[in-house]
Amino acid sequence: MQPGPILLAGGSEFGGQMAAPDRRGIELAGGLDAPVAVIPTAAAPDNNHRRAGENGRRWFTSLGATNVQVVPLVDRDSAADETLVEQIREAKLVYLLGGFPGYLCETLRDTPAWTAMLAARAEGAVLAGSSAGAMVLCQHLNDPHGQGTTAGLGLIPDAIVLPHHNTFGQGWADRLRGLLPNATLVGIDEETAMISGEAAHVWRVYGAGDVTLYLPGQPLSHPQRYLAGQELRLQLSD
Repeated sequence: MQPGPILLAGGSEFGGQMAAPDRRGIELAGGLDAPVAVIPTAAAPDNNHRRAGENGRRWFTSLGATNVQVVPLVDRDSAADETLVEQIREAKLVYLLGGFPGYLCETLRDTPAWTAMLAARAEGAVLAGSSAGAMVLCQHLNDPHGQGTTAGLGLIPDAIVLPHHNTFGQGWADRLRGLLPNATLVGIDEETAMISGEAAHVWRVYGAGDVTLYLPGQPLSHPQRYLAGQELRLQLSD
């Protein structure tokens, strides 16, 4: 079986023109009855995970999804909880919310919960992330509060996501190019997402804004920009 799609969103999830990519995500997951698992881990450091999770549940319900659960995965202990891991394993759409990317990455890394996400995707589930949730899925992860980068969870090799690209994310590009000269910088606007397709390494853009690719060896002043409905190529791990 072909692994399920990846959905990367640039932030401002659960409103506005995010309806287009999220409806597509539900469709790819199997339709309105498909089990959706909302993962609010990234919002836990400032104790915002309950509100953020409930926002996600309401949003997907408003789009017509009938089987939406918030999985209270907030730390490494809960990432090993058998009940929560099974909820993730059985989901057909797993959605990682925004918040603190470093915390999210280290909470998931090498845990049963992350293994369950990979297993669900291997059987066709959609794995989605917005802002911090999108950032951790790449090989490289920016530290927005420091000056360096760290290892992400590695589903998208040689790449790093710049979320909220149309507001502040584009301001990271110069520093990240210096740190990662051989990586593709993936700028994703707010209320915008890119979803991988059946064709190898081909993605389609959805939502309000653009996806901007800063390719290795190309000047930052001349990136490639893709509007909603357009396709782009970006490598996925095998």
